[in-house]
This record gives sequence, C-alpha cells and structure tokens, in this order.
Amino acid sequence: MSHTEWWASESFWRKTAIWVTAGSFVALIFLTLDSMSAITAGSTRVPAYSVINHRIDYVFDEKRNFQVPVIGVEEPLFGKTLTEAEAEALVSRGKLTTQAKNCMNCHTLLGNGAYYAPDLTKAWLDPSWGSKEVREQMMVDFLMNPQDRLHNGLGRRMPNLGITEDEARATVAFLKWMASIDTNGFPANFTPIDQSDPPAESGSPTQQQGG
Repeated sequence: MSHTEWWASESFWRKTAIWVTAGSFVALIFLTLDSMSAITAGSTRVPAYSVINHRIDYVFDEKRNFQVPVIGVEEPLFGKTLTEAEAEALVSRGKLTTQAKNCMNCHTLLGNGAYYAPDLTKAWLDPSWGSKEVREQMMVDFLMNPQDRLHNGLGRRMPNLGITEDEARATVAFLKWMASIDTNGFPANFTPIDQSDPPAESGSPTQQQGG
C-alpha cells in the first residue's frame, strides 16, 4: 500500500485553500476600510467640501518630485462663502450632474473614463479659461452652451447637454473641489492657470504703512 506524503494529500490542500481564502477575505476587508478612510472628504489627501471657499493651486513639490494641490487664501466660489453642509450639497449635485450627463463617456475624471475629450481632474485650473477673474462665469457659460466653443487643441466640440445654470454652477463647484484632491501628481506636466494677485499699487495704504 503506497503512502501519500502529508504535503501531497487532498485534505492538506483543501484546508490550505480554506485558510488562504479566509485570510484573503480578511485582508480585503482591511484594505477596503483603509481605502475608504483615505478617499473620504476631509481626509489628508481629499479635502473637505468647504475647500471650495479657498484658492486652489497646483505647484511643484521638490520633496515629492511632482505637482501637488495647495490650498490658499479665501476665494469663495461665485463670491459666496458656504458652510460645510452647503458646500457638500453643491459639490454632490455637481457630481450627480456629471454622472447624469455621462461626462465620462468622453472625459476622464481622476483617471477613470474616456480620452476623447480633455481630462477634467484639474479642469478648474485649466489656463484656457483665461484668468481667474472671469473663470467661474466662463465655465458656467461653456457648460450651458458649449457647442460653438472650442476648448481643446484637437478641434473637438462638446455637444449641448441641456445643462441648466444651477447644474452648471454645481458642476463648477465639483470641478473646483476635485482640483483640490492630492492625486500624486496626476495629471503630469500640467500647467495651471495663473492665479497670482496683481502687485499693490505704489502709494497704497499698505505700502505707506510699511514705509
């Protein structure tokens, strides 16, 4: 009668499969909970929704060797400072609008979607808007009536999706919030819009006090 080694027995591999599956399930739960905490608004890499009350820039970080979002001075969206609850409601509506209009059929958001049209991850910082002073209204106007406006170097035009003004404003809020997310340098080699403040005029009260 032949003797089967323990490591070749059917019962050993059956038990091994059970333990490996159980261990993998526990690891999956742990990684899921860890990932959820890392991507929840208000975490280290994903700012709270009220970040739309501030200036958001994208600058090169020497230590990390890529560009990172920088939250700056107070610069409320559409000139109105929102509470956290108000900001969350507005950003959430903007996110739902991008989903309802199937934006990812053409665009990419946070690495997901299609590549027919420009990536939207840092659309709030796109220099094509001209200047920070006119950006908000230009974005709203474009979303409501985009078909006659070129907004990329490929000559492609966005169809009119029937976006209302309220939906457009909410979408702009969503895009501004999304620009604040630390995406580890994605998209790479992106040049943000110039958001520097104009220099103070000579003889201004600030300069007189310092003189």
